[in-house]
Amino acid sequence: MPVPDLKTLWERIHTRLDESQVGISQVVADLAPADLAELLNQLTLAEAAAVVSMLPTARVIELFDDPTMRRRAAILEQLEPPRAAEILTGLSADERTDVVQKMGHHPRHLILPKLSGDVRKELEGLLQYPAHTAGGIMTTEFVRLEPTMSVSDALKKIRSVAREKESIYACYVMDPGTGQLMGAVSLRDLVMAELTTPITEVMRKKPITVNALDDQEDVARKIGKYNLLAVPVLEKDGSVVGFVTVDDVVDVLIEEGTEDILRMAAVEPGALDKPYMQTSLPVMIRKRASWLVILFLGEMLTATAMGFFEKEIARAVVLALFVPLIISSGGNSGSQASTLVIRALALGEVSLRDWWRVMRREVFSGLGLGVILGTIGFLRITVWSAFSNLYGPHWPLVALTVGVALVGIVMWGTLAGSMLPFVLRRLGFDPATSSAPFVATLVDVTGLIIYFSVAVMILRGTLL
Repeated sequence: MPVPDLKTLWERIHTRLDESQVGISQVVADLAPADLAELLNQLTLAEAAAVVSMLPTARVIELFDDPTMRRRAAILEQLEPPRAAEILTGLSADERTDVVQKMGHHPRHLILPKLSGDVRKELEGLLQYPAHTAGGIMTTEFVRLEPTMSVSDALKKIRSVAREKESIYACYVMDPGTGQLMGAVSLRDLVMAELTTPITEVMRKKPITVNALDDQEDVARKIGKYNLLAVPVLEKDGSVVGFVTVDDVVDVLIEEGTEDILRMAAVEPGALDKPYMQTSLPVMIRKRASWLVILFLGEMLTATAMGFFEKEIARAVVLALFVPLIISSGGNSGSQASTLVIRALALGEVSLRDWWRVMRREVFSGLGLGVILGTIGFLRITVWSAFSNLYGPHWPLVALTVGVALVGIVMWGTLAGSMLPFVLRRLGFDPATSSAPFVATLVDVTGLIIYFSVAVMILRGTLL
């Protein structure tokens, strides 16, 4: 069914249904979880918490499992601790951990004691892993099989625990004594095998695995590379502590993609924790101001560079006409190169040790692009000078200056844009930080120096 208008829905909840639990349940009964999540995402936090408090627990758990549902932790913090604990208990282990990680210390202190002993112990174990690692996003709810089982035994085991596990399509054969991973078997493999076949003949004996402290982006790349539905997570001793599913990876890709986009636009990550229209103006300004101030201070060096060539500009004012053209061409070429290299690093197409190959490739790319733009700039001045005296009697030298400077600036911008991601990655920073605004600021300043240095060499004795 189509999603009803949000304000109409909320008015019905307030005025016609008097906020009764039955009434609200009737209003949202036919809504798909994704549609209900969309509506709650647009309400204020207090309103969303009020709706959640009146829904049946099973409905809330279904809602919280939807990947589009925002502010889950904040909403639970508004509820009574017993009610919040009841909802947390119904979530899968990885979703439960993700929600609790985002809670404040005080609400967490109130809610965790309300959980059962087993759930709290499991949760505290998962909370020991950093949030952005395989251990931080894994679930512990997987099917453990023993090497002595037959296919028939394995299927019976899966049926007996299916309701308790988040997923049953990936099962792992464990050594009962050491807890070491012996192999992996999919539900499809079991269904297709003869019932009397030993499980050890059906399992894959060397499954792809990840370490508990591996970065979540590396886990996502591995799942994508090997086309996996799930990947086991191992501790340092080789024991299996959980597994990461493909739906967890989708959440990771959305989160990491959002952070990279924000950094590429020089916006502090976290600016879009809430929908755009619900983010307060002070928060929006604070998240954007820091980088803008840094970039502004960097751009002030442009004025310093132009001041250094003040005499040359005074003698040949025509040079100032091409400053916007020069600096924008360098910044654009640098941003292109930076974006391409950041993507290659993110996808694992290149690594830090490939920097020399990338630099050599980008030098030739920058040279080719610079020649193209330089030729266009030279022809533009030449054609214009045939119908105007705007560039004076020495227009051929001005055209040559612009053409040669564009070659150098575009090549430098391409080189800088391609190397900055490697430098930042080597220093432990996110390469996305080196994208458009940062590269443009750097190339603006250095581009002016290149431009006026070329002008001094070519125009000396004529305009200069």
